[in-house]
Amino acid sequence: MSEQQAIAIIDSGVGGLTVAREVMRQLPNERILYFGDNARCPYGSKTPEEIRAYSFQMIDYVLQFPLKALVIACNTATAVVLGEARRRLHLPVIGVIEPGARAAVMASKTGRIGVIGTETTIRTRAYEHALLRLHPDLYVVGLACPAFVPLVERGMQRTDEARETVTKTLGQLRHEELDTLILGCTHYPLLAPVIQEVLGEDIRLISSAEETARELSSLLCSGQTEFPPALLHSPDHLFMTSGDQEKFREIAEEWLGRNLTVKRQVLEKSFQS
Repeated sequence: MSEQQAIAIIDSGVGGLTVAREVMRQLPNERILYFGDNARCPYGSKTPEEIRAYSFQMIDYVLQFPLKALVIACNTATAVVLGEARRRLHLPVIGVIEPGARAAVMASKTGRIGVIGTETTIRTRAYEHALLRLHPDLYVVGLACPAFVPLVERGMQRTDEARETVTKTLGQLRHEELDTLILGCTHYPLLAPVIQEVLGEDIRLISSAEETARELSSLLCSGQTEFPPALLHSPDHLFMTSGDQEKFREIAEEWLGRNLTVKRQVLEKSFQS
């Protein structure tokens, strides 16, 4: 990658590609530096100490490149390390929880909002707190869906197994009379067609990707760091994974609709608590 500053996007695996795609759409002249920690995915069942250590290993690695902003695209990592990352880093750091909460509040007409996410995201009640700060009278119900991320990481989001897993997992939400559901993990939009089919067309599905990219765009414009459109036609994106390059590339190319070069970068296996 050349010396032009990039937007770094980090995630536990392929889920953050949903954010990367939206950033590319809204900011087509910006370079993306993406790191997916597929080798240690999923993060949702790990301890907060592990999540913190793994997240900062990714952050420390991408900081070797010239950056203008960092997006923590993993909801679990956002819930655990966003505040610390903002205090430690001398560049803008954006998470995905607050943008997702704002989008859900704007979309809901009845004030009954569901949140599905990893075990850690649901346990921290990060979305519930963000939603109630925006609108104290909301009814919010959270549900952990630990089986969803492995399906996506294996590229099985269109299979019968995926449909059976989603149907079994989300069955209890049918009785909650929700009108809005936050996909509180960036992997989950890849399962959105199945989730919509299971829950019905009356429920609005919210992915934080669009709102996160909008917040990033606003931040870059206000700080006058957005790259001038006339100066760059085709950004030199860089995608990295700590896991299987070919599997990552296959999923990424399908989701982003373009050919990609993917680099494998192994991070430390141990962590310091």
